[in-house]
Amino acid sequence: MFPEAGIAIVVMFALSVAAAAGMLARLDSAGYPTAFVCAATAFAAALTLAAVVATAMAQLV
Repeated sequence: MFPEAGIAIVVMFALSVAAAAGMLARLDSAGYPTAFVCAATAFAAALTLAAVVATAMAQLV
């Protein structure tokens, strides 16, 4: 019904994944730049995974 709501949910999920990855990197005694890169990589991976799943679901319908 509202595709913007789905996009917002996916982005919020990716942000929470990124925050968790950055926090875990910091707890593993990584520096701030390394933790930021880890968080950015996790964010990009979560968005990519969501896009792949959405494409696969669209082809099934």
